[in-house]
Amino acid sequence: MASKIRESLLASLSAHQDEYLSGERLAKEAGCSRTAIWKHIEELRKDGITIDSKRKKGYKLIQSNQQDTVTETDILLGLQTKRLGRSIYYYESVDSTQKIAHKLAQEQAPEGTLVIAEEQTSGRGRMSRSWHSPKGTGIWMSLLLRPVLPPQKAPQFTLLTAVAVVQAIEDVCDVNVEIKWPNDLLVNNRKITGILTELQADSEQIHSLIIGIGMNINQQQEDFPKELHELATSLAMETGSEVSRSAIVQRIMHHLEKYYLLYMDKGFAPIKLLWESYAISIGRHITARTINGVLTGIACGITEEGILLLEDDQGVTHSIYSADIEINAKNR
Repeated sequence: MASKIRESLLASLSAHQDEYLSGERLAKEAGCSRTAIWKHIEELRKDGITIDSKRKKGYKLIQSNQQDTVTETDILLGLQTKRLGRSIYYYESVDSTQKIAHKLAQEQAPEGTLVIAEEQTSGRGRMSRSWHSPKGTGIWMSLLLRPVLPPQKAPQFTLLTAVAVVQAIEDVCDVNVEIKWPNDLLVNNRKITGILTELQADSEQIHSLIIGIGMNINQQQEDFPKELHELATSLAMETGSEVSRSAIVQRIMHHLEKYYLLYMDKGFAPIKLLWESYAISIGRHITARTINGVLTGIACGITEEGILLLEDDQGVTHSIYSADIEINAKNR
């Protein structure tokens, strides 16, 4: 109940930042007493949220905590979604947000639950690769969805998420982001985001979908291991200034919810068109390293299932379900 009151209070204050809201109105919206509202206002102030109060007028949000954190309060204050990101589990340090999200899924946590941490000590990407997740610099989070779909549809959500993250970055920063199939987001040909989609399912239906997102936000080059200096970048390095991580999370949730609803209503076709508009590899000569060997050729596009189509140098088209992609200098 307390978290619901806090959520209602944050939503009301952030939606009316230019006016005072009476304690009576806030209590009615939250379904609690005016005394409970006062107590929660005091807790928000302790969290660094500046809330002005005037007798006979009520409460008005002045500003949020200036420290760049991604706590539940930071994200809920200004979040524009109905479901995604409304239930948040925040941690200072975890081994992996994916592991926690999987556990929450088994415990029947609601759809839209978000697990986010300041630091991951054992972050991982595709194919069990490690993901460098230093404290307080990036976004390390996992989102729980429960789409009523067969498991073969799961890979489409990696592509849907990529589109949402690109548009979230564009909302906050003036940078050009490109997508490299299947799950990498690049700025100036260096990786800025990775997406990991995992599922719990039987042969016929997805029970839960866990979307892990790792984003380099405020790192400087010295924060990356030397072997990543030519491969990775951050939004701060590309823009020359610090970026609000909570603002990025809020915009990701906004676009993800929008495209999730679109997908469930219209299918993958409109998402596919958006994804291809951001794709860096389509029409390019690439090398695809799969578990069955190496293929080279032209990336022709993706299927309705999100599978990459590659036409090799002999004119044979291959369907690629999982691979590491390298864009070659060669052109046809």
